[in-house]
Amino acid sequence: MPLPLLDRLESFYDAVPRLDARAEPHGALTLFVRDGGGFPYYARPTIGAGTPTAVDVRLVRERQRELGITQAFEWVHETTPGLLEVVEAAGIAVLRAPLLVLDGPVRTPEVDAVVRVPEPDEPGFLDDVAVVRAVAQLAFSTPGTGLGDTGPRDRDTLLPTVTPVHVPKFRYALAEDAADGVVAVGMTQRAGEVAEVVGVGTLPSARRRGLGAAVTAALAVDALELGVDLVFLSAGSEEIARVYERVGFQRVGTACVAEVE
Repeated sequence: MPLPLLDRLESFYDAVPRLDARAEPHGALTLFVRDGGGFPYYARPTIGAGTPTAVDVRLVRERQRELGITQAFEWVHETTPGLLEVVEAAGIAVLRAPLLVLDGPVRTPEVDAVVRVPEPDEPGFLDDVAVVRAVAQLAFSTPGTGLGDTGPRDRDTLLPTVTPVHVPKFRYALAEDAADGVVAVGMTQRAGEVAEVVGVGTLPSARRRGLGAAVTAALAVDALELGVDLVFLSAGSEEIARVYERVGFQRVGTACVAEVE
């Protein structure tokens, strides 16, 4: 029998950080720690250990302060419902992000841009990785779906400062406008037969054109073609979730994200 959906997601969440981080047990929480550079990880409930306590949360926060990293926790509310109360009681605000799973065929929107998924052996691949990171950084600096002034000129100014490091677990997608170049990007990260769509962002000046949905669709199709049988993502808001629903994703729960600098 296949694992239930939420159990498969929990296994994925536990497996992905272990690809490039070490796991430290702290009661019913596991803190994933990266040595050296790269995105700092978070603490998650340990599979099969029950609901983390206030003491577990305090111990993890002390360790994160010792390491000089953000005090961050992530979990799925439906899997560990009691953790929300514990974290909020500690005075940490919690983002409740819609958790969606691809349900049925991918619905790819028609857009006025070329969407592509580059291969690691293609010429210019690391240049593409750098552009993905630059566009994502600018997009997430102005969250939401509203139009804004940040655009290609800001991307080109930021680009020389970006170090293009390819992590093998990632696949990348770029939406390229004929006039303005790459204006929307996204990634998937994979563990086994499960892939998560992450980092989908559009430059504010290019929003409201369906580019984020098109990038998401391209990443989902790419993952399925590579043998994945479960594609999921978390949306930053209900409004953003509706963009993904138009591609074929359906809400199955709530991903909780809590951070303190």
